[in-house]
Amino acid sequence: MLRRLGWLFGLSRRSRQAKALDAKPYIARVKPVLMVDTVQEIAIYIHRFHNLDLFQQGWYQMKITMRWEDGDNVTRGIPSRVVQYEAPESGSNGVWRIDDKDNSFSTQPFRIKYARQDIRLCMMISFTLPLPRYEGSATSAAILKFELMYAPAMDNSSMRHLDALPSAVHEFRIPPKALTGLHSYCPVHFDTLHAVLVDVSVHISVLKSAAYRRPASLSSGVSNSKHVSGGNVQSFKKALGLLASADKKMVSFVKALLKAREILLEEMKRLSEAVDQSIDLSDFVSNMNNVPLSHSGSGQGKEQNSLEKLNITFDLASDDWLHELSKDHLSRLFHLLGTQLHYIWNTFLGFHRDNNTKILEYLRDIWTKDRRAEWSIWMVYSKVEMPHHFINSGMSDIINHSAHKRVSSVLKLTDPAQLAANRAELHRRSIAQMRMNNRSIQDMHILGDPMRVPIIIVERVLNAPRRTLSDNSYLRHVDLLETSLLNDETEETKATNSKQSARELKIVVFVHGFQANSLMEPYRKYLHTYLSLSGPHLGYLYSTNSLFNSGLWLLKKLKSTQVIHQLTLTDDPDLRHTFFYKLCKQKTLENFKNIILLSSPQDGYVPYHSARIESCQPATFDSTKRGIAFLEMLNNCMDQIRGPAPEAPHQQRVFMRCDVNFDMTVYGRNLNSFIGRAAHIEFLESDIFARFIMWSFQDLFR
Repeated sequence: MLRRLGWLFGLSRRSRQAKALDAKPYIARVKPVLMVDTVQEIAIYIHRFHNLDLFQQGWYQMKITMRWEDGDNVTRGIPSRVVQYEAPESGSNGVWRIDDKDNSFSTQPFRIKYARQDIRLCMMISFTLPLPRYEGSATSAAILKFELMYAPAMDNSSMRHLDALPSAVHEFRIPPKALTGLHSYCPVHFDTLHAVLVDVSVHISVLKSAAYRRPASLSSGVSNSKHVSGGNVQSFKKALGLLASADKKMVSFVKALLKAREILLEEMKRLSEAVDQSIDLSDFVSNMNNVPLSHSGSGQGKEQNSLEKLNITFDLASDDWLHELSKDHLSRLFHLLGTQLHYIWNTFLGFHRDNNTKILEYLRDIWTKDRRAEWSIWMVYSKVEMPHHFINSGMSDIINHSAHKRVSSVLKLTDPAQLAANRAELHRRSIAQMRMNNRSIQDMHILGDPMRVPIIIVERVLNAPRRTLSDNSYLRHVDLLETSLLNDETEETKATNSKQSARELKIVVFVHGFQANSLMEPYRKYLHTYLSLSGPHLGYLYSTNSLFNSGLWLLKKLKSTQVIHQLTLTDDPDLRHTFFYKLCKQKTLENFKNIILLSSPQDGYVPYHSARIESCQPATFDSTKRGIAFLEMLNNCMDQIRGPAPEAPHQQRVFMRCDVNFDMTVYGRNLNSFIGRAAHIEFLESDIFARFIMWSFQDLFR
């Protein structure tokens, strides 16, 4: 019992004596924590939520998070400020919310009832990302994540389920160079099953942190060198080396703030000129470099020094001039730059609140132009002349049976579908060696894996006169003509609108033959663009997919479906009485100003030549009735395309063929890939190629 009581009082058999302090002082490991720090400020403005075609009605909510790309999902951006520009609409319910567990921001829930519904959110959310380990400027990219939350619209209690798993996710990557300063439009689309458009703009800058950490002080044992010996000397030298590296970090911090200040001032000037609203910063700019670098109350009677009086030239490309300043001068310069940046940043936020719509529209126009250049990585352009008439070569009469194998091998080598696929594959390999733009926000749906993005080969077909290339050739002035055609079309549309004082209705048709229906008669004058997604315009004649042809033959025998007989031109013994022959003879394509044909050499369901409305080698060598009827169908279609555009006889119709080459490696080697079904389904499941085409040729869809 006494032994146990002794343990309670700290006594034991082994140690009966009182413990004494060691005579040798303890050498503390000095961790040079800087008194300065910078943060990454990323402001996200959400203007509106536009429902394109959501499949389900109900309550929706957007959730936003931010993190470092090379992090462990622990260091996340913290929502530091939320400003609601306008009062929420009647369709909204509840309030926005910040979750401290995952540092996420969630908008107020809003109810979607119908397509094309607009929900104006009009709020600015500022995220703060700490930059302690990047020495002033970020070396890692930031990931901006948007999540779409959904709950059925049974009652208000169903909104409790909005915190469940997200229905769709859309991520964006902000490169390190863009984190220094950027103002950009950033549309959020989510995916094809949740077709929406969220108008978002992102505004980025580097600011001085509001919290400061005090430097660790050296112990008394370190300050007195005579008490330092042995291994303690090494610790002391290491501590001094760490303190010396702190000066280099201070230079990095100052340089980062100088660059951020320059970018922010340039962007504010550009935005103010774009929206025609001036920002008076003349006094600030004239005095911003007049930095006091000495204590005014030192009592030594010395004149205050400044960067201007020291004749120091601001060179952001080099930091040599910063190394000439003392540590105290660098500290003062850092704090002054931080104060200036906070002032400029707050001025910008106020300016943005007063002109948010104009700024968003301007940034959207800039984004559209930049995307054309960025997406051109996956688009290859070419121009060809349109043949005036397709004729049968008649070579089948002179090719004997002994030469048949040699000719068939030549046809395989010059197969247009195979040549197009090889061309796209070579271009896909070259993309791996390209460098992406490091000054723009990157859509992870596209740039997450650039090798998986479809390659689009755009072929502009020109109706050129019959003559060889010369100095006065039509092809010499194709670029100027193409630009003038689009400009003239836009100007004519504007002039027509001003004369009629009404909105012009333009119809984009995706189905061949639908416009031939009598119900379309009142709307034919409004037909604008015809876009075909791998449609069999010439039927299934001369299809080279033997396995697919066998399946069609079996279906015709078992079910005798009319549409299959029409596609294979077997619905009538006379080819000239078949459905597709009559359809090609009708004037259906001539009602459109623009015609875009999408095809894929990987599509085994629709013949390549039929989707592109062009001849094929088997038809060229076929002098039978079938070959003659096929060429008549082809020439009937081309005559409509070759003719003048409706209501504008002096203008040429825009005719383009677009080959879409998908990455089939994701499907592996299976039956769908072998018969070409996977590529055919990709036209319906993928929307990236549609975005490329519609954004690259916006005038054709307006």
